[in-house]
Amino acid sequence: MKASIGFCVIACAAVSMFAYNAGYSRAAEQQAARLYELRTYTSHPGRLPALNARFKNHTMKLFEKHGMKNGLYWIPTDEKLKDNTLIYFVSHANQEAADKSWKDFVSDPEWKAVAEASEKDGKIVAKVDRVYMKLVDYSPADKN
Repeated sequence: MKASIGFCVIACAAVSMFAYNAGYSRAAEQQAARLYELRTYTSHPGRLPALNARFKNHTMKLFEKHGMKNGLYWIPTDEKLKDNTLIYFVSHANQEAADKSWKDFVSDPEWKAVAEASEKDGKIVAKVDRVYMKLVDYSPADKN
């Protein structure tokens, strides 16, 4: 009887570890397959606070609404960039999802109203640069 219980405990532990590793492996594969989009916004002079407010209060929620996953957001410390640059990334399931998300986002009436209201004192964004990226297999991807 003791041998049976011991075997069951070992077998259950092995199955649990396998299931955990399989789940982790699938999650890691899904994350590695995601498409990451790095975006750099250059604001018009003095308009970075308005850009930050628009992202904080509206844009990030609208991105999520349209299937984009918010990543990290940064302001450079470089003297030439710190007052007019916002850098961030979002991620998508794949390129098709990215294309659909952006199409839906720019045509969303809520976004149009937010953009118009936020630019009542003048245009905010002077330039947008974008780069689509995939993780490499040795990247220490976030496990969350």
